[in-house]
Amino acid sequence: MNVAYLSIGSNIGERLDYLKQSVGMLMGSKDIQVSSVSSVYETDPVGYVDQAAFLNIVVELKTLLAPHDLLKKCNEIEDELGRTRKIRWGPRTVDLDILLYNEENMKTEQLIIPHPRMKERGFVLIPLAELNPDLVLPDSKLSLSELAYAQKEGVHLWKKLDGVDAFVHFEG
Repeated sequence: MNVAYLSIGSNIGERLDYLKQSVGMLMGSKDIQVSSVSSVYETDPVGYVDQAAFLNIVVELKTLLAPHDLLKKCNEIEDELGRTRKIRWGPRTVDLDILLYNEENMKTEQLIIPHPRMKERGFVLIPLAELNPDLVLPDSKLSLSELAYAQKEGVHLWKKLDGVDAFVHFEG
């Protein structure tokens, strides 16, 4: 089994529902087992700032899928939940990004692992550090906790949750 971490975010409509639907669709895949879900964080937009705040989580999963197949599954979930790509870093129903896949480093036209901008994004680092604080990212000598602390501005705990079941059954 491969271990991967995904970042999931939403800032349109019922943000929490989109996150929960995404996790549910991952759980419904026969080749994916969701191991852990972070608490929910509300975050200021990054890049294109003229939009609503996001709700973000990080999910740890075990999968039989190869990296490009996992990306395909993430894109299918985005499509099914109405994701459109009109403005780079713009508003979206849901966004699923592969952050890490085992300890692999890969760079293809479609996929870069580790995610190329994750060290700059508190909305990724803080929930990832919640799930695995001692993890050290490739090309970094700092732990996730140390990296996350440096990127905490604009990231606020929205709802502390403990585990996959707590997330799936949370009613907001």
